[in-house]
Amino acid sequence: MLLYNVTSIIEDGTAAQWLQWMQDEHIPKVMETGKFVSYRLLKVLDSPNEGVTYCAQYVAESMTEYQQYQEKFAPGLQAEVFQRFETRVVSFRTLMEYIA
Repeated sequence: MLLYNVTSIIEDGTAAQWLQWMQDEHIPKVMETGKFVSYRLLKVLDSPNEGVTYCAQYVAESMTEYQQYQEKFAPGLQAEVFQRFETRVVSFRTLMEYIA
C-alpha cells in the first residue's frame, strides 16, 4: 500500500475557497479515477509557512495504480489547480510506502 501525499500552502485570503473547492470538486475527481481506495484531508496546525497548510492524502493499493494515476490523470488535475488558484497555492508531493 502506498500513500500519495499532496501538501498545499494556501494564501490566507484564498484558504476557505480552496478548501471548499477541494471537498466539492477536486477530491471527488481524484477518487473517480479509481486509482485510490481512500483519502483524507488534514490541516497542518504547526506549519512554519505563511498562509494555511493542508495535506491531501490518497491511498493506492499498488505502484501500478499510482503510476497509472500519474500518467493518465495527474497532469490534467494539477493543471486545474493552477488554472483556478495560480500563484495563491503552492503544492509539493511525496510518495510513501506503508511499513506497519
